[in-house]
Amino acid sequence: MTYEEVLKAVFPFLEGVDLASCMAVSKQWRHIARDDFFWKCACAKRWPSICKRPNPPTLPYYKLYQTFYKRRPGRTLLPPRLSFDDLEFFIDIWTEDRFIFSEVVPGPILQNGIKIPSPGVCDMLRLHMESSEYKMKLPVEPRFTVPLSQTVNVSVLVGRKDSNKVACILNKSKFDYIDRTAYRAMANDYLDFSPVYPFTTGIRAWISLLFMDSGNEGVVDVFGIEMDFMDAANSKEEVLWLLDMLDWK
Repeated sequence: MTYEEVLKAVFPFLEGVDLASCMAVSKQWRHIARDDFFWKCACAKRWPSICKRPNPPTLPYYKLYQTFYKRRPGRTLLPPRLSFDDLEFFIDIWTEDRFIFSEVVPGPILQNGIKIPSPGVCDMLRLHMESSEYKMKLPVEPRFTVPLSQTVNVSVLVGRKDSNKVACILNKSKFDYIDRTAYRAMANDYLDFSPVYPFTTGIRAWISLLFMDSGNEGVVDVFGIEMDFMDAANSKEEVLWLLDMLDWK
C-alpha cells in the first residue's frame, strides 16, 4: 500500500478530534483528511441517526461536525482564576544518551512567545508562527541541535506559585513525527484532569520543536518550542481555565 492509501484506510476509524489533529500534521495530511467521507464516519460515531437520513444534510459533514462539536461562539468565559504570572513550566527534552534542554520557564515568557521569527526561518513555518491561532512559544537561546537518528522525548510539568502544587502536561512523550516541509517536530500526550471534572477527557497537549536547516542532513537546528491544546483552547483565557482543571498534586 502507498503512504496515501494507508492514511485513507486508517482515517475512517478515527474520532473527529483525532482526525482534526491529523489535519494539523502537514499540508498533505490536511488535504487527505478533508475528504468528507471521513467526516461522515466521524459524525456516524457521534450522531449515528443523522447519517441515516434519506437526503444528505445541506452542510458538508466536516462543517456539520465542526458546528455541533464546538461550543456556541460568543459564550463569555468567567475570568480565569489563574494567570501566567502564577505559573512556571518545567520543560525537559532528552535524547537516548543526554539532556539537550532542561529549563524552568516563567509563565509570562511562554505567554509572550516569539515576537519576530529568526532569520532563515522557512516561509511555511513563518506563516504558521504569524497566524492568529493562540499558541505558547518559547525562543531557545542558545539553540540546540537534534540528531534525526536518535529518539527524542519530552516531559512538561507546570507549577503554581500560589500553592506550590504541580501538574503534568506531557509525560515522556516522543517526538514521533518530523515534518521537514513545515520544519516542526511534534509530540503529544493526553491531559490528566482533576476528579472534580469527570467528563472532561480526550484533550491532548501538543509540543513542537521549531527548527531550521543546520547544513547537516542528519541534524536539525532548534530555535524555538511551541505548545498548544489545538481546538480545546484558542485563547489565553481558555488555556488558563484548561490548566486550572488539571490534576494538581
